Amino acid sequence: MTNSTAPGLVQVYTGNGKGKTTCALGAGLRAAGHGLEVLVISFMKAKVAIRGDGVDINYGEFRSVEKVPNFTIKPVGRETFVDKENPDPIDINMAQEGLELAREALRNHSCDVLILDEINVAVEWDLFSIKDQLGLLDMRPSDVEIIMTGRYAKPEIIEAADLVTEMREIKHYYNTRKITARRGFEF
Repeated sequence: MTNSTAPGLVQVYTGNGKGKTTCALGAGLRAAGHGLEVLVISFMKAKVAIRGDGVDINYGEFRSVEKVPNFTIKPVGRETFVDKENPDPIDINMAQEGLELAREALRNHSCDVLILDEINVAVEWDLFSIKDQLGLLDMRPSDVEIIMTGRYAKPEIIEAADLVTEMREIKHYYNTRKITARRGFEF
């Protein structure tokens, strides 16, 4: 793929506030609307997940992008949450698979926009290293935009990025009204 209209930059959406993935998906949707090829690798997320007492589509974006040309999401996570203190080897392997998908997309120049959703969390939780994450930036073709999301962006990533936005929670209905995750808004 070639995006001759602009150089590719590195964007980071981090912080403890809501909206990091939503922001990245919006940027991807805008890019796809201009004919750019968008690839999202969703670390630590599965298309189908166990929620409460049933199995359901995990995140609405998996349904939505089926209707959007040039927009692909590849989830690389299990149906259950990762144990931060003791990640299962399966979680580490899946994150490594996602890392290899990103490397392959950059090597093959198969997308114009590469969104690495929750990559900062994957690094923080030792599913792979900051060196691996920085390595993706080193191999990025100059016209590919990389967008990285997730809490815990390391100082090295913030330094390497062209744009960094920190989502800061000021007020959240979960805390003030005990409203839990809602379909269509949090997933």
